[in-house]
Amino acid sequence: MLNEFKEFIARGNVMDLAVGVIIGAAFSKIVTSVVEDLVMPIVGALTGGGFDFSNYFLPLSANVTATSLAAARQQGAVFAYGNFITVLINFLILAWIIFLMIKAVNRMRKSLEKQKESEPAAPPPEDVRLLSEIRDLLKQRA
Repeated sequence: MLNEFKEFIARGNVMDLAVGVIIGAAFSKIVTSVVEDLVMPIVGALTGGGFDFSNYFLPLSANVTATSLAAARQQGAVFAYGNFITVLINFLILAWIIFLMIKAVNRMRKSLEKQKESEPAAPPPEDVRLLSEIRDLLKQRA
C-alpha cells in the first residue's frame, strides 16, 4: 500500500496539481492585496468619502451594538454583506485575470501553430528520398 501511494504521488499529474495549488495560494494573496489595497480605496473614494465595505453589516441580534464587524461578531450574529461585497470583487478580479491569461496563452498557441504551418517542410532524409524514387520508378514500369 505504501508503494502504491509513492507511485501515486510520483505521477506527474499529482505534482503538477500540487504546484498549481501552491501558486494559486500565492496568487490569491496578490489578488487580495490588489482588491483591499488598490481597488477598494478607489471604490470607497468614488462612492462618497472613502468608506470600507468590510465593516458593513446588519445586526441579527439585539445584543449587537458595535460599529466594526470584528467587534459585532463577538457580540452576536451579524449579516456581513460588506465583507461579501469585498470577496465578490476579489473573485471577479481573479476570474478576469485568469481569463486574460488563458486568452493570451491561446493567442500564443495559435501564432505558434501558424508559424509551424508557414515554415517549409524539411526535405526528407536521403534514404527516404531514394526509396520514394524507387517506388515511383516501380509504379511507372507496372
